[in-house]
Amino acid sequence: MPNTIIIGSGSYLPNRIIGRDFFLDSEFYSEDGVKIDKPAEETIAKFVEITEIENRRFIDENLSNSQIGYEAAKIAIADAKIDQEELDYIIYASNFGEVTVNGYADFMPTMAARVKNKLGIKNRKCVTYDMLFGCPGWVEGMILADNLIKAKVAKTILVIGAETLSRVTDPHDRNRMIFADGAGAVVVKATDEENVGIIAHNTICDNGIELNYLANGPSINKDADQTRLFVRMQGRKIYEYALKNVPIAIKETIESAGLSIEDINKILIHQANAKMDYAMIERLHKLYDIKDYDHSISPMTIQDFGNSSVATIPTMYDLIIKGKMEGQTFKEKGNIVMTSVGAGMNINAIVYKFP
Repeated sequence: MPNTIIIGSGSYLPNRIIGRDFFLDSEFYSEDGVKIDKPAEETIAKFVEITEIENRRFIDENLSNSQIGYEAAKIAIADAKIDQEELDYIIYASNFGEVTVNGYADFMPTMAARVKNKLGIKNRKCVTYDMLFGCPGWVEGMILADNLIKAKVAKTILVIGAETLSRVTDPHDRNRMIFADGAGAVVVKATDEENVGIIAHNTICDNGIELNYLANGPSINKDADQTRLFVRMQGRKIYEYALKNVPIAIKETIESAGLSIEDINKILIHQANAKMDYAMIERLHKLYDIKDYDHSISPMTIQDFGNSSVATIPTMYDLIIKGKMEGQTFKEKGNIVMTSVGAGMNINAIVYKFP
């Protein structure tokens, strides 16, 4: 049975750096629609204290999701040193598709098809899939790619994660300061080498009472246009759900790979917010009765790039593998975990061993 290895990566970080001053003129409301009676500056400062998000990236109005996905894909294909006509599949993870400047989602044609078109791929046998799976979409795209390769249906696959969340956030919601834009991509390929690449994966879908923890909804300002839908997030419930379930899911995945936490060199966790990510990594180590650990095991980009959903993990991977993230490197032939949690609620994890 073939294994799945990453042979190239790319990312696109928008040029627009959005700092805290961008939100100073905002009128924020609570989740129950009551205007918050305190200066925006105070609300912003408290937000930064909790999430550590000082900056985030937004795309320019002349750009689109598929355009930034294409930019990341183009770099990944060049890095992989392949002929793009070799691609058997393009898997594109997003939540809102080709969002217009006015915030309307558009999924037809698919995002993957749009990128194939932009790349100029002529191969009619190159299949284009969109992956709608919340923030874990890119990781799930990798899992799908691994299944296709192990089934010998495909040999070379492009997996993209790109999102433009700046266009789907409520201007009156404090949570809008979490979200950002960006794109990341990798090319994966089948190999006959044993015990390398994706050596274990795990997916959990809790779609009961958790279904609406992250969903679409109208503005929390009842005087605003109620026909347009924005990202609605029940932050406390998501935090509690993630802290309870994600560490266990990661541990299960590590164990299914026949490894322990001591064998893991890096954990690339979805950049949701700093407080939640720190808590999940700490809880994971507690499951192994470890109190003190090297915090560099879990790199963080959210402070500078914000939460770009499906793009956070492939972007982080690309930055580290290319030596662009200070103090972070991958160990030669080492093991890493890639893991995410998001709308659904869905959780997934991969253990990846460098060849």
